[in-house]
Amino acid sequence: MRLSDVLSKHPSNEYKQINGFLQHKKGIAGQKVDISVGSIAINFFCKNCDDLRTFYSKPSLSCIFVNKNVVSIDCVLTCGCGASVPAWFLVESDNDITGPAPEVRIMKKNARLSEHVANTSRYGEYSRLLDKAEQAYNEGLGAGAIVYLRKVFEKITVQTANAMQIEYNQHEGGNPKNFKDLLIKVDKQCSIIPVEFSANGYRLFQELSNVVHGEYDENLGLSKFGPLYRLVIGILDNVKNHEELLAAMVALGWNDVNDNSNNE
Repeated sequence: MRLSDVLSKHPSNEYKQINGFLQHKKGIAGQKVDISVGSIAINFFCKNCDDLRTFYSKPSLSCIFVNKNVVSIDCVLTCGCGASVPAWFLVESDNDITGPAPEVRIMKKNARLSEHVANTSRYGEYSRLLDKAEQAYNEGLGAGAIVYLRKVFEKITVQTANAMQIEYNQHEGGNPKNFKDLLIKVDKQCSIIPVEFSANGYRLFQELSNVVHGEYDENLGLSKFGPLYRLVIGILDNVKNHEELLAAMVALGWNDVNDNSNNE
């Protein structure tokens, strides 16, 4: 495995053994070294291409030693159309990073998005919150990242309730007073929770809320971000899929399909 394989993935607390890329270097703080580690490849939504595209770095990069265990790497990731994303990584080794087979992990990662590039646009107004969640995660802010996921879950539930004219008690400002009760009503009528964890919809909200109420430290938040993110995305996909299927049936003139099936 090369360093580029690690840098192409999400940050993780797990160390991965890679091919040596700084052998025989002194590792003095501030020392700059040219390295050949393969091209970093990360997916972003390119607004110029109006599609999810893979952005690549050049295979030859440079790094700066922080000490014998940590290096800083800057690069520019580029889409085929020319759109670019500056990215920065702080890489830590569990042993001497100048060794022949160091074990490394990404301590921090930051990609500066622009008006031409986003993490995703599939989820409309929710994409901005998801981008912020990923950015917080990449900067090592586990609690902050999960707070954004909680906002997405709350928002899709409330907006679905409003669209379906489901009544619920609200605090001043519009937030529901009893989210569990609202979620049960919304899911009963619209099935926004995927069937795979339909019995644990409110449990997901509790997991997310534990961060808000200080039950997690940053490291635990970081370790749980991946699966929590996937479950929240599952809800958005479920709602989006339902809307797209209804739109397809309307386009085919199947507006009365439910009425016909009830009469058979």
